Amino acid sequence: MSTKRWSLALAGAALSLSVAACGTPGQAGGGGAEGDGGADGPHKVGLVYSKSGPLAPYGAQYKAAFEVGLDYATDGTGEVGGQKIEITEKDDAGDPAKAVSAVTDLIGQDNEIIAGSTASGVALQVAPLAQDNKTLFISGPAAADAVTGANDYTFRSGRQTYQDVATAGTMLGDVKGKRVTVLAQDSAFGTANIDAVKSVLGTKGAKVTAIEAPAGAKDFTPYATKIKSQKPDLLFVAWAGDNATSMWGTLSQQGVFDTTKVVTGLDIKATHALFGEAGTKIDFLSHFFAGAADNEAYTALEEGLKEDGEEVDLFSTDGFVAAQMVVRALEEGDGDVDKMVSSLEGWKFEGPKGQMEIRPEDHAMLQPMFTVSLKKEGKQFVPELGETIDAADVAPPVATKK
Repeated sequence: MSTKRWSLALAGAALSLSVAACGTPGQAGGGGAEGDGGADGPHKVGLVYSKSGPLAPYGAQYKAAFEVGLDYATDGTGEVGGQKIEITEKDDAGDPAKAVSAVTDLIGQDNEIIAGSTASGVALQVAPLAQDNKTLFISGPAAADAVTGANDYTFRSGRQTYQDVATAGTMLGDVKGKRVTVLAQDSAFGTANIDAVKSVLGTKGAKVTAIEAPAGAKDFTPYATKIKSQKPDLLFVAWAGDNATSMWGTLSQQGVFDTTKVVTGLDIKATHALFGEAGTKIDFLSHFFAGAADNEAYTALEEGLKEDGEEVDLFSTDGFVAAQMVVRALEEGDGDVDKMVSSLEGWKFEGPKGQMEIRPEDHAMLQPMFTVSLKKEGKQFVPELGETIDAADVAPPVATKK
């Protein structure tokens, strides 16, 4: 890490503190007590993310880029208005209950802003706490559409599921009358993706059908046969697990790629080889990847991560943008959470993936998306940019704040 970058204050295991005992619900966290985010104290920001658990690789990307983003947004000082930004880091392990406990603790300790939430289930539990305690919450990689419009105090630094599916739809052009098949796991994950495709593409006139397979399936031939019999114009695949390579290999062997356009989301670098040889035949939608954009913010992200021995990956942009939002809120808010909220609503700025805009009505993060292909170079599969999709073309409908 750069010597000019400040050290993060790591919070150890602690008993959950009652917000009612340590701060008054309904008031801003930074109450003005000396040393607690007041005029003479540091700006206190809580970072609650998946340091461990199943989403730990995503959390690590977010956190590393968050540090780089703070360095960038504060010109290397780690300060706003001459006051240090003090980060208290907590691990939610992807568990909503742990996240609620950690956030309650942080709010009780007068943290002005809470950032993080790698998992959607976590974000949806933290959002009501932000509302109840009038604390600014900036959700991270969590993609659930319901985070958008959750309440006046909840924002997001990443994309949402609607933008993923809408990006897939751009690969068909006018989807009206087109046949779309979703191959998904018979699980909550699969159901969420099926529902999203029906909601986004089905409402635009596509004829959507779903094929669900057990998450632990070993033989995918029957499912490949069923897909071919439906003759879809687009096959949207939502799959995660150890059998992914087998699934993709079967689709390729059974000729599915010869008869339809196959689309799925591009995950982190470590998963690219799991597609096997089929990877070069898939049309990928992408939130972000190394080489996705070329601007000042992207260069700062790439160089900052490299300096720390890290690389740009899928959720790097989420951490970097969260840091930009934190600094913006602290600069403009002057310790008043409602001013922080107002300063973010409608804000347009350049993030690592391009021009970003926070929609004031529901706090949706309007942003460009990408189509990508994988090219095999030796034993590696390297992403290549296809199209950069304009933010307006994948913007979700305005959500009604709850």
